[in-house]
Amino acid sequence: MTTPAATPARTGSVRLVAVREDVLDPAELIAAVSDPEAGGIDVFLGAVRDHDHGRGVDGLEYVGHPTAAERLAEVAAEVAEEFDVVGVAAVHRVGRLEIGDLAVVCAVSAAHRPEAFAATRALIDRLKERVPIWKHQQYADGAEDWVEPGSC
Repeated sequence: MTTPAATPARTGSVRLVAVREDVLDPAELIAAVSDPEAGGIDVFLGAVRDHDHGRGVDGLEYVGHPTAAERLAEVAAEVAEEFDVVGVAAVHRVGRLEIGDLAVVCAVSAAHRPEAFAATRALIDRLKERVPIWKHQQYADGAEDWVEPGSC
């Protein structure tokens, strides 16, 4: 009986990273990380919700620091290096967003789903912690609030 050779760990590649005002399309990120080596693609969609901590939300604005795209690229590269993945993609939207709009999309492809799931979780968590994008939230009662990166 022969045993299959172990597949060497591969270093994933960052396929797409951006901070932009355009409407986000998950299909763009899925296409970016699609690969014949990938048996699984995991996608995270972050949408603007109509509430926060029990308060109604009317909308919000995301404002990115000039280094936001660079920091996002660093986070994506770190995840690609750390996890056994094929491709990594992340795009965060800035500007005025309405309820239901996509604010962030992350996609990771890997040979198997556990790696894709773990890498996607790390990608969105680190993005929220370390990429300098602030959320200016407008509440239904007329109040507003700034939410700093890492405080969500």
